[in-house]
Amino acid sequence: MSKVHPSAISVKSAEAAVAAAGTGGGTTVLTVWRKSLLFNCEGFTVFDIKGNLLFRVDNYGAGRRGEVVLMDADGTPLLTIRRKRLSFGEQWLVYEGDEASCAVAGHPLLSIRKKHVNLLRHRAVLVHVAGGGGSAEKRYRNFDVEGSYPRRSVAVYDDRRCCLAEVQKKETTGGVGLGADVFRLVVQPGFDATIAMAIVVVLEQMFPSRE
Repeated sequence: MSKVHPSAISVKSAEAAVAAAGTGGGTTVLTVWRKSLLFNCEGFTVFDIKGNLLFRVDNYGAGRRGEVVLMDADGTPLLTIRRKRLSFGEQWLVYEGDEASCAVAGHPLLSIRKKHVNLLRHRAVLVHVAGGGGSAEKRYRNFDVEGSYPRRSVAVYDDRRCCLAEVQKKETTGGVGLGADVFRLVVQPGFDATIAMAIVVVLEQMFPSRE
């Protein structure tokens, strides 16, 4: 199998920005692998431009019961993504930190609600994301997620129709597709790569690649 992590040739334009993913002055290009590095677990593994591990999601099977934790490379919880119970339609809440901290925080950073869409359409609003609580520097505006997650063609737009992040198919330098389990997450300057990855996790929950 071709190597999964990005190469300096294929995404050279983002090399200077990735060291500070989500906060640098240029576009951040990440490679998302829909696989846990732990044996007999499901999840995500996310690499930066240099092939360094940036984010991970393990024990993803447990997340199907209503909670997923996005961690950094060392396993420190960054975000807890929890399905809201007894809500009209499918809705997920994003909290900062681990389960214990989000239990006392009260207000989520984001609320992500599934829209009724025709999955046969190439472009459609998949989910609406509403900003919630959190500190002033971590308060987010509302935005929509459009496209087709099964086709790995998704864009995140703010209320001014500015593109904040995209999910794209990934190919090797020779133009060979890597399939649905390996794809690119392109994050524009000023948008948090951690939040972009949280949206990917929720999309996988709402529109699973395989049951």
